Amino acid sequence: MTAGQGGGPYGPPQGWNAPPGPPPYGQQSPGYAPTSQEPPLTVRAGIGAFVAGIVMSLVIEVVRLLNWDTLFGPALNDSLGQLSQEEADLMAGLTDSLDVVTLVIGLVFTAVYAVFVWFAWRGHNWARVVLWILAGLGVAFSFLELASGGTPLPIINALTAFEMLFDAVGITLLALKPSSDWFRLRRWQRATGQG
Repeated sequence: MTAGQGGGPYGPPQGWNAPPGPPPYGQQSPGYAPTSQEPPLTVRAGIGAFVAGIVMSLVIEVVRLLNWDTLFGPALNDSLGQLSQEEADLMAGLTDSLDVVTLVIGLVFTAVYAVFVWFAWRGHNWARVVLWILAGLGVAFSFLELASGGTPLPIINALTAFEMLFDAVGITLLALKPSSDWFRLRRWQRATGQG
């Protein structure tokens, strides 16, 4: 293989320079070595877009919590009017607990999502794939929500649109060739004990 060709599925990406000297004992030289281990701009900007999406998600959760009655109060009041007083009191208590549970679930999901972003930043391709799937589903559901009229609060609709935009940008940037080459390089470095 010559210096202008790709290094195969386990070799570094096309365009890396030949490594100096012989390979470490027990390892085969793929014929390439990186000139820089820094992530390219596409990876840095893509991860930044995902982080901005996480911030938008956290802001949306806080706004939902602070406006719980505005978002869900009318529907709840309609349903409570058809119940006895005891049932209405029970439902009101459950609703108060539901807003806390919803916030906790949203925060847990956001924390797990942030872990995948961190692993992608470290160059783990599996985390990039998981981000594509989760962000892709998020973009699809957000689009459907906004297309169906969104929520009664315009601020949540605007924040959802920004989160959707950031996720779409992150997906696109991490799918570009410089990003793919860097993730392949990082996999090769870990496989050869260099990263």
